Amino acid sequence: MVNAIDILDQGFACLVDNMGVIDAEYFISLIKRDDFDYTVWQREYFDKLKSGEFAAKASSYADSHPYTGKAQII
Repeated sequence: MVNAIDILDQGFACLVDNMGVIDAEYFISLIKRDDFDYTVWQREYFDKLKSGEFAAKASSYADSHPYTGKAQII
């Protein structure tokens, strides 16, 4: 199981890799400042998707981003 520090490190690295340091920091400050509730945002976002749209997007993403990690069965 991954601990909280590792998840925070991975999350911030993901933001920096995709947005750059400045925009990643800005993104975090916006979430903290606005009392951002990810659960509410997620519910609103996914409720707007048409039937089957999520599955199609997930399949497309999986096809274009094959897993190349070193998964272990525990």
